[in-house]
Amino acid sequence: MNIPADLKYTKDHEWVKLDGDVATIGITDFAQSELGDIVYVEVETVDETLEADEVFGTVEAVKTVSDLFLPLTGEIIEFNEGLEDEPEVVNSDPYGAGWMIKLKCSDLSQAEGLLSADDYKALIGA
Repeated sequence: MNIPADLKYTKDHEWVKLDGDVATIGITDFAQSELGDIVYVEVETVDETLEADEVFGTVEAVKTVSDLFLPLTGEIIEFNEGLEDEPEVVNSDPYGAGWMIKLKCSDLSQAEGLLSADDYKALIGA
């Protein structure tokens, strides 16, 4: 199970990479493996400001659809449009080409409540 140490994580299995006040967000390797083959990623919240824990989109696998929860409050400034044509890249490269959104954070102190890689490993029993 791939759990990069330089990222932060949520209990809902999203990962967060902060670069100043911009966060890149996707789902974890664990989440994609539990979902199975991903066939569609939907994010219709670009240019919207949402609160932490609100649903920002969905990811659809062959047998299920899962909501995507925003880990931090802010404005969604970009969706990874490559996922429209190749949603399966979330399965093959969840921490790279499979990123989902970029968020302009409005309260960086919320990042302190995210899980470290070790905390996330403990959560999933890795």
